[in-house]
Amino acid sequence: MPESVSVPEDRSLHLPVHGSTVTAEDLRVRMVLACDLDGAMQIDASQVETVGQAVLQLLVAARTEASEAGHEFEIVNPSTAFVERVQACGLAEAVGLSEEEFPS
Repeated sequence: MPESVSVPEDRSLHLPVHGSTVTAEDLRVRMVLACDLDGAMQIDASQVETVGQAVLQLLVAARTEASEAGHEFEIVNPSTAFVERVQACGLAEAVGLSEEEFPS
């Protein structure tokens, strides 16, 4: 009988310091696993120094999917670098950052 892999029932994820195309695949897998659990998904962006297009696309898609499934999706503790990049790309609303909370 194959050994089952235990997945913690925690939907919070930490974005990598440098979110690139290379790190996006691992993030995608972790997001898919987290989406299989009930409850809110929290994305901790506190350590982000750089974030690329692939990671931003994943965040937009994950927020859209969570919303359609009736789940909460929240980016918590976003670093200044993360907020500035998201705003520069015009994606604040798409990833759920409040313009009032994080003004340009």
